[in-house]
Amino acid sequence: MKNILLITPPFTQLNTPYPATAYLKGFLNTKNISAYQMDLGIEVILEMFSKKGLIEIFSPIIHNPSPNTQRIYSLKDDYIKTIDAVIAFLQGKNSSLARQICSGNFLPEASRFDQLDDMEFAFGSMGMQDKAKHLATLYLEDLSDFIVECVDGNFGFSRYAERLGRSANSFDELYNHLQNELTFIDEITIKILKERIEEVQPKLICFSVPFPGNLYSAFRCAQFIKANFSNIKTAMGGGFPNTELRELKDQRVFEFFDFITLDDGELPVELLHNFICHSELISESEFKRTFLLENNQVVYKNNSTRHDYKQSEVGTPDYSDLLLDQYISVIEVANPMHSLWSDGRWNKLTMAHGCYWGKCTFCDISLDYIKLYEPIAAKILVDRMEELIAQTGENGFHFVDEAAPPALMREVALEIIKRNLVVTWWTNIRFEKSFTADLCLLLKESGCTAVSGGLEVASDRLLELIKKGVTVEQVAQVTRNFTESGIMVHAYLMYGYPTQTIQETVDSLEMVRQLFELGVLQSGFWHQFAMTAHSPVGMFPEEFGVIPEQNKITFANNDINFKDKTGINHDKFSYGLKKSLFNYMHGICFDYDLQDWFDFKIPKTKIPSDFICNCLEKEQNFTTKPNAKIVWLGGKPQTEIFTKSKKGNSWEMMKLTFHNKTQSYDISVNAEEGKWLIETLEQISVYTENKITFSQLKSNFEQQFDDFELFWYSKPVLTLRHLGLLSL
Repeated sequence: MKNILLITPPFTQLNTPYPATAYLKGFLNTKNISAYQMDLGIEVILEMFSKKGLIEIFSPIIHNPSPNTQRIYSLKDDYIKTIDAVIAFLQGKNSSLARQICSGNFLPEASRFDQLDDMEFAFGSMGMQDKAKHLATLYLEDLSDFIVECVDGNFGFSRYAERLGRSANSFDELYNHLQNELTFIDEITIKILKERIEEVQPKLICFSVPFPGNLYSAFRCAQFIKANFSNIKTAMGGGFPNTELRELKDQRVFEFFDFITLDDGELPVELLHNFICHSELISESEFKRTFLLENNQVVYKNNSTRHDYKQSEVGTPDYSDLLLDQYISVIEVANPMHSLWSDGRWNKLTMAHGCYWGKCTFCDISLDYIKLYEPIAAKILVDRMEELIAQTGENGFHFVDEAAPPALMREVALEIIKRNLVVTWWTNIRFEKSFTADLCLLLKESGCTAVSGGLEVASDRLLELIKKGVTVEQVAQVTRNFTESGIMVHAYLMYGYPTQTIQETVDSLEMVRQLFELGVLQSGFWHQFAMTAHSPVGMFPEEFGVIPEQNKITFANNDINFKDKTGINHDKFSYGLKKSLFNYMHGICFDYDLQDWFDFKIPKTKIPSDFICNCLEKEQNFTTKPNAKIVWLGGKPQTEIFTKSKKGNSWEMMKLTFHNKTQSYDISVNAEEGKWLIETLEQISVYTENKITFSQLKSNFEQQFDDFELFWYSKPVLTLRHLGLLSL
């Protein structure tokens, strides 16, 4: 028996839990509040995609099927026979099945397999396990197509009935839909939920709803709870209410939920727990950013004088109760960077609350989840990483920041290396010039394998309008630094930004083509610009040349329909942009004319074909800042003294041999300088506590020798700088 049941409703990710309930449970542990959590989405998926589930899915008689659906139905026995083995393989429990999947004639194949023409090319570098995962993913997507056509048109692996939650200014459509009979997916959802409620016996059930694709299921579950467990209170929080339900007025919502909380959930949930479980101890009911119904009116209560908890006080996320060994790793696109979102189990953490930049005009910078910036100390973060490794047995981490701060990434990397932790991690960044080649090498050494960041529109005029704070040239140089250090890069790309011209869209695609062709970008995704209510564009549309559609708001308000004064229909670019990018991500079709991707006339690009190449060839600034920390990642060298003679003079030299993981390197310096260098490398080792700055190093050197700059930029020291002598 637990006081609180935390639920992520269907559907989010197949490969790893959405972290909100784990964050909340970790916090509740610090308050000794008992809680149980479940990812209802993965439990429903596992029930559907099982032998028993497929027998039910294939049991109704199908009328007027499409040819593809008829083919899948005809192969139903093959799907029913193979499904349990395939799911076990994707859960990492049946790795030998990869050989059978790859050998062919094992998995039934429908229309999703039509895209396999470039399979051998794409998977040449990825290996059998990944190829088998990709084939198994196509097999599941075929089944998904069948379900959408014949069982439930609202189904999607990472969303359910998303249309009902998107820009629903009125609650009417969703409310009416909830009066319908339960769907096949609803029935599975409710059955699992009922069993868990009877097992846990909670007093409060909190639904974390991150996206529109979770909203319908949250309401359907709450409806069932109200009808069958009327003594249990229900609450909703998470990304969807935080952004969409800030102007909630419709009383009917509270037929399903007793409370809806906004923004950081820790204090609001703690106060709800106190109100429900310890009301006898409370003289006056306290709430934090909470909607509820009083006298049949929707009221917003924020009467608690307590401040939100600092990030250092919220505890370590707790993933217990979740079925960590049953998540499904899938590979939708044959691209190693792109697969990070769907392949593998990631412990999720946050380096900093909010965004340190907080200026982008398309972003919800007026809301607390972006506006309130609060970094967490590196030592606390790495403590939490160690706790999660012990708790979950997983060494992979996804830092889910809006944009991870470079200085904090540096400190986290140093702390990881210092503790000799073996971890793999990735995060979201801004492509800013702080990501020097040296910093990227440090991040790679600590286990960083990938970063994602917003290039948005590859046009300097529009980047300035967006207030992105970067230029295309800067993005090219930073992505080069990451790529050369061995860190993969994914770019978020945008089209249809207010005032964007057709020429700028074409030029932006050409920039992206060049970045991929030169190998400094490995993955990307095009998003069409969406105007949101809490972004500068949404709040001040006249400044950006757009005319919003004004609707009466009684339920959700985030995405706003608008007309761009340019009158351009940006929708028509969607297919061509995405198709070209899909090919670029597979390393092909760089020689195609941009016109080939579109079935309508586009202007020629005005970007020179060597524009990105020229950006990368610009001379880099090799000067070192006086306050830069100098760190040595390598080990202790072997040394050998030898004598060098020239024109009758002889002097002692020192040969130093360094070994890294893949090679050995020799450098030779004056013997006295060599002794100084050995002592110094020990002092600036990454494992020492106090870091030495460049100016301190210079001062130390010049107490014994002459010109430090001459030594620092000499060939032997430049060799060391490629080996791990870093200026940070």
